[in-house]
Amino acid sequence: MSEKKPSVLQGFKAFLMRGNVVDLAVAVVIGAAFTNIVNSVVKGLINPLVGAVGTKNLDSYSSCLQAPCKVAADGTVLRGIPIMWGTVLGAALTFVITAAVVYFLMVLPMSKYLARQEARRKAKEGTHEVIEVSELEVLKEIRDALVAQRRQDGSGYDKR
Repeated sequence: MSEKKPSVLQGFKAFLMRGNVVDLAVAVVIGAAFTNIVNSVVKGLINPLVGAVGTKNLDSYSSCLQAPCKVAADGTVLRGIPIMWGTVLGAALTFVITAAVVYFLMVLPMSKYLARQEARRKAKEGTHEVIEVSELEVLKEIRDALVAQRRQDGSGYDKR
């Protein structure tokens, strides 16, 4: 009893041809392309608006845990222990802004579109059901009319 096991190459090919792997690859490529759009919106629109209120670069904000603190222009710590809370705050703000842009420009419109498509599909199904019900009602009326006609003949039997 020798069972043929699929080769590693065949297994890899089957893995690659699965629908969800291809979908994931497409999603990653689209996501990478969409990243440029989101970054442009954040850098070109959102950061200047935030910069009008405060500063565009939060990296310069820090506190010193052990004084005296001295940090070089390239970010290298020369003396002390600086806590770079501005960098963390900037990254958190960038994340929130990016998530908001993605949600309001992609997720929300797409979910509204899908909801409209689903409503149209349900309306179409509802119309189909109404047509089926009305056909059934017509057939019942025909049956009742035939039964009534037979009763009027008096026999109640088919005269064929």
